[in-house]
Amino acid sequence: MSGKPQFDDDAVINAAMDVFWRHGYSASSIDQLTTAMGLSRSSMYKRFQDKDGLFQEVLSTYVERVVRRMSAVRGDTKRQQLEALMHEFLPRGGKTVRPAGCMLARSCAEMVDLPLAGQSVARQGLTRQRAIIGEILREAVESGELAATDIEGLAWHYLGVLQAIMNLPQAGATVGELRRVVELAMTAWPLLPVAAPRRAV
Repeated sequence: MSGKPQFDDDAVINAAMDVFWRHGYSASSIDQLTTAMGLSRSSMYKRFQDKDGLFQEVLSTYVERVVRRMSAVRGDTKRQQLEALMHEFLPRGGKTVRPAGCMLARSCAEMVDLPLAGQSVARQGLTRQRAIIGEILREAVESGELAATDIEGLAWHYLGVLQAIMNLPQAGATVGELRRVVELAMTAWPLLPVAAPRRAV
């Protein structure tokens, strides 16, 4: 008999993700995790070593999914691409089986309690999100669509907006209100200076 795990790895990671996403790293117990995953403690430890190893793999999986989703967004212009990226993460109509909010943001909020490997994954996740936004802004400047500006500062600004629209629904923000947040956030996009009209000779 092979030594490979006799379970669906993706299903197990998804089940653990649901627990960590809903309760956070610190409040998620081994009993909650093994029950959700349908694994014995020995099977969990054999596959992931410990709770820290499980969390690291779960958060890495979450980050990959979010980054892939962000990277897939397109637009006719870079401004439209960025705005579409924000809209991509607005709450969708109907019920969803996913927990509310952003697991990465939740993990960053309890950074001090995360294991070192988990902290690294969380920081790298934010860095990768900001890099996607920064690349959109840089390409806009290079193409002449965006006035030269503080790319790093603006990337942080839009990352903050993205995190807000993913998490504010838990505080009661409606989709309409969040669309307004995106609309206002896009006013930070620096406009190109308007050329002065030439005087007739």
